Amino acid sequence: RQRTAPTDREYPPPLVATAYAFPNDPTGAGENIAVIELGGGYRTTDLAAFFHGLQIAPPTVRTVSVDGGANSPTGDPNGPDGEVELDLEVAGSCAPGAALTAFFAPNTDRGFLDAVARAVHDTALPSSIVSISWGGPEPSWTAQALAAFNAAFQDAAVLGVTVTVAAGDGGATDGGPAGTLEVDFPASSPYVLACGGTRLLLSGNVIDAETVWNDLSTGDGATGGGVSRIFPRPSYQSGVPMPNSPTGTAGRGVPDVAGDADPATGYAVVVDGAPTVIGGTSAVAPLWAALFARINQALGHPVGFANPLIYRPATEATFHRIVSGSNGGYSAGPGWNACTGWGSPDGAELLAVLRAPAPTT
Repeated sequence: RQRTAPTDREYPPPLVATAYAFPNDPTGAGENIAVIELGGGYRTTDLAAFFHGLQIAPPTVRTVSVDGGANSPTGDPNGPDGEVELDLEVAGSCAPGAALTAFFAPNTDRGFLDAVARAVHDTALPSSIVSISWGGPEPSWTAQALAAFNAAFQDAAVLGVTVTVAAGDGGATDGGPAGTLEVDFPASSPYVLACGGTRLLLSGNVIDAETVWNDLSTGDGATGGGVSRIFPRPSYQSGVPMPNSPTGTAGRGVPDVAGDADPATGYAVVVDGAPTVIGGTSAVAPLWAALFARINQALGHPVGFANPLIYRPATEATFHRIVSGSNGGYSAGPGWNACTGWGSPDGAELLAVLRAPAPTT
């Protein structure tokens, strides 16, 4: 999502990673981050220019065609090219040692599902993390599609693959009519890590302030978040205070975590030959994917299905809590909230907790 008004601040993605204390030594070496792309494409010249500007060696991007999808840049930075190059540039610069694989598929339910399944079950270069920046409101999906995607994400959990998914950029309505409350899918699947958005202000590389991303008044979006009408509250969220769904059921709460997403404090990237600033929760999914790549390398094994670990009390304590702001339907506050989940990461603290033995009961 590009800013329609001038940006307040813009950050190279590695600066955001530094502010969030991504572990210093691991670079993600030995890990493969898969990104799902449903249109558009990237140019190697764009990646070369972006990484040269950061004095980072550009990654080798492996491209996989699914159902006839292809790396096909449109030349429109406001179209899907922005999504594709944002994914690759954020993930590649925040985990510069990781391999990247872009799975291109048609923008259809079948294409999307086949790309996810191919990434999760890839044997040529197995993915330890899958990043997804695409989605839509739960009511826009058929029951059959919801079940099929959820089964694919359950496969990922069983196989030890972490799936990070953008929570949407339409606020509490997910872009729907005023007064409605909806969450984005596939972020609402209980088998993925749903990534919400913040407005991040830095002093140098230190967090000065961080609030819920909400630019609805200027038409520049807001973080998605809420409670699923479709998926019941998973066991890892039991005991976590959260509202019921709009239908009164105990549904899956979204998001789980958050990171900088406000286009006004967005990511400085290169798209279709030109420097630009992009935000949205589409940036947060590859940001968290990069963090897990670095953590996986440090641990010597993949984190895998992250959600039960994220909801452990010791892990919850590692987050920067977001206590100010709303997404138009839910408000931030101490503890988990339906705007930013547990908050934004302290990567070094998260790694330390994940290194510690699991508590016994």
